[in-house]
Amino acid sequence: MLDYESVMKLALERGFYFPSCEVYADAQAGFWEYGPSGVSLKNKFLELWRRELIRRDGMLEIDGSQIMSKSVFEASGHLGNFADPIIKCMKCNATFRADRTIAELTQIEIPESADLEEFDNAISENNIKCPKCKGDFEKTKNFNMMFKVGIGPEDEEAYLRPETCQSIFVDFPRLYKTMRGKLPLGIAQVGKSFRNEIAPRQSLLRLREFYQAEIEVFCNPSKLSEMEKFSEIQDVTIRIQTDADPVSMTCKEAVETGIVPNKFVAYYLGILTEFYEKTGIDISKSRFRKLGDKEKAFYAEVAFDFEVETTIGWLELVACNYRSDYDLSNHEKKSKQKFEIMDGDDKVLPHVFEISMGIDRSLYTILEHSLEDDKEHERLVLGLKPYLAPMHIGILSLVKKDGLKEKADEIYVEIKRKCDAFLDHSGAIGRRYRRLDEIGAPFAVTVDHQTLEDETVTIRNRDSMEQNRIKISELDSIVISSIAYP
Repeated sequence: MLDYESVMKLALERGFYFPSCEVYADAQAGFWEYGPSGVSLKNKFLELWRRELIRRDGMLEIDGSQIMSKSVFEASGHLGNFADPIIKCMKCNATFRADRTIAELTQIEIPESADLEEFDNAISENNIKCPKCKGDFEKTKNFNMMFKVGIGPEDEEAYLRPETCQSIFVDFPRLYKTMRGKLPLGIAQVGKSFRNEIAPRQSLLRLREFYQAEIEVFCNPSKLSEMEKFSEIQDVTIRIQTDADPVSMTCKEAVETGIVPNKFVAYYLGILTEFYEKTGIDISKSRFRKLGDKEKAFYAEVAFDFEVETTIGWLELVACNYRSDYDLSNHEKKSKQKFEIMDGDDKVLPHVFEISMGIDRSLYTILEHSLEDDKEHERLVLGLKPYLAPMHIGILSLVKKDGLKEKADEIYVEIKRKCDAFLDHSGAIGRRYRRLDEIGAPFAVTVDHQTLEDETVTIRNRDSMEQNRIKISELDSIVISSIAYP
């Protein structure tokens, strides 16, 4: 596993991601764009997410608006509570996030949701000064991270969504009715969210415009221990951290010891672990960290963050929040519409368990956990799971002459609609292998003079570097079976 700088270099040179508007000096921080390799990896990651979570449980998927009315965020609490603590220098007017500045200068960790007085006290007691000019700070304030927009000629107030889930909540009554819903019911959405971060940094790790894959599971709060599907994952090992170091235990043990409150929550922690294991992330470097009262989001009763260890520390990839009826009850009050439904003979206002996944952070972590420096063979290898690789196979002609180029073109045309294939005629064959290794392509096929004689090609395996002679007619079955999702 290589470090952040190595991943960044690979991302820029191999078309995974890069800064938005980078040709202009006034380009704002916190906006990044995916190149062809990144888009391919992202799409395959999401297909795995749909297979392992959405289709596994028969969930519904929607695609909601990115701009929503002011009323939505008044009801959700975002206009009043969605804020970060900031401090402003009285000398140079520079603004910083209070929690991060204190942590970086003193190693004192204060949760971002702590009372503002805690930040002021830490600054005073530790004599913390402005990192830029050594000036004194004003009192800590809250900065709301919502992006406000004006709609139409009257400039009607609305907001870019800071999370994708609110459209799921406001759409719930219609979806439950029209799709003949039955509790527990999972509703999912993939899309972009927007947060006016104070100090976005480290490429995909903190963005102002970012991708989320969110699942909201609506449930009857009186039936959280009646999870029929719990037996499917009761023996799955998860790593839980409360106050001490992470402890490995089965989902069943987590419920029996009371570390996880019930089978319902444990079930989703279990299938989330199974999903991330299939992405190639090292699960031994993961943990579900139970959040304390001052760390939890304002809407959460119980919260676990799924975090993975990287070379730059532990990264939160998924927020798992038991939101109770916070959202539905608030939207019911604000809209004056009914959100209660019938669950059998019971009239109930459902509670919600949320699995809110950061796609960008997940992709970065997959890249870091997969990137290796093979010093023995002097190559950089992105050892992605074959089904996640941006390119599945490279089709290479040994030379451009003697009909080899035309034969490689012919093979490429036949296979390119069955998998992601790359055609390459230029450069030394070893250098072309190395380029394919760096974007994670599991196979490379070389067309040489023997190909014209007996319709065989050389197929090279990315991981072992073994090369075998196979018939062209066998190529489809070998590649397709190897890149199939588990």
